[in-house]
Amino acid sequence: MIRATGDAAVVIDSRKVTPGGLFVALPGENVDGHDFVPAVTEAGATASLTTRPIEGSPCIVVADAQAALGELARLVISQLPELVVIGLTGSQGKTSTKDLIAQLLKPYGETVAPVGSFNNELGHPLTALQADLNTRFLVAEMGARHVGDITYLSRITPPKVGLVLNVGYSHIGEFGSQDAIAVAKGELIEAVLPGGTAVLNADDPRVAAMASRTQQTVKTFGEAPDSDVRASGIKLDAGGRPGFTLHIDGTEHQVQLQLVGEHQVSNALAAAAAVLAVGLTPEQVAEGLNAATTVSKWRMEVTERADGVTVINDAYNANPDSVKAALKALVAIGRTRRARTWAVLGEMRELGDTAMQEHDAVGRLAVRLDVNRLVAVTPAARPIHLGASLEGSWGNESAYAETIDEALDLLRKELQPGDVVLVKASRAAGLERLAAALLEEASQ
Repeated sequence: MIRATGDAAVVIDSRKVTPGGLFVALPGENVDGHDFVPAVTEAGATASLTTRPIEGSPCIVVADAQAALGELARLVISQLPELVVIGLTGSQGKTSTKDLIAQLLKPYGETVAPVGSFNNELGHPLTALQADLNTRFLVAEMGARHVGDITYLSRITPPKVGLVLNVGYSHIGEFGSQDAIAVAKGELIEAVLPGGTAVLNADDPRVAAMASRTQQTVKTFGEAPDSDVRASGIKLDAGGRPGFTLHIDGTEHQVQLQLVGEHQVSNALAAAAAVLAVGLTPEQVAEGLNAATTVSKWRMEVTERADGVTVINDAYNANPDSVKAALKALVAIGRTRRARTWAVLGEMRELGDTAMQEHDAVGRLAVRLDVNRLVAVTPAARPIHLGASLEGSWGNESAYAETIDEALDLLRKELQPGDVVLVKASRAAGLERLAAALLEEASQ
């Protein structure tokens, strides 16, 4: 059997190669992986997967290294008949839900899940290659930028459970419409294995309609009264963490999440429905949800500085729906603490022709939610500031910063003890650097 676990891992980053491992040489925007083959050989790699021979290094030469990586992962998974794959996708919440599912499953069997959001044609097979004969569960987060992407990923890891969280606006610039996004996300439901379970969001009409795309068992989650797994009585504590009553098969269980934001309730329900489909009991689910914590970085990470300023770092990624959810969480925290709230927002990427409109809408929402101070950072995010101004922001409630350094200067001058600051943007916007600076400066 092919094995790629433990120290002998399959990697695409030459710096992470270990003795006995396999290095996949891929071309990049600035560097070519083939240039590092001699170095990984010296570091102890057994071989490199390449598209051309490299003198002095053992190579497996293929026409397309990326395709070969996917085929290798598919072959390994095909040799693990006892492995249960839980696949999930959605426009937002994938990584948080993936982390919840993994935490719920780990007490009941060895579980492999992606680090961060390894959910594309590279990260997905690398995650799959971590599985071996001892692995009971594989949690497979699947992203998509084109129709057919999830079908490809599902062939590598055929899912016993397929979970679709929602259909929003993420990558709408690529897809063109939410209906097209629904077509792509629904590919996961079509891939569910015979005897498996499709888990669908009853609160999202486009997702609920995917029930017609499978002949397998369908389970639903949401706040809708007829959901198989649902929540009621949602309340936020002083830290913005939601508590609720979890309803499963006529039973009720009290849950107090350690995650921030009311939007995490839907993620928790989705995770619950997914693990119920592989055999966990309602009691085990409730216990696991109460114990679960934030795993992946820069996703609603709440840190209180020594001077009393609270920083919410949610700068890993952003789309219109996730920004709206983060703003609502910010306001809820501010309300319970009677604190002044700041929303420091950067660009939301991959919105295509809707970019101006969606950024404008975020600024208007911040005003309607009564966020105390709004700072739009970099030119691409300026429509956020303009939208807030047109919605009725007055004085210095809304500000525009041309650069991250300019935004930092503003915050340094005006932050006061007790303020709560949300930092959110698409990763490429670089606002994670701003959040890190806010935390580092307070510790010096």
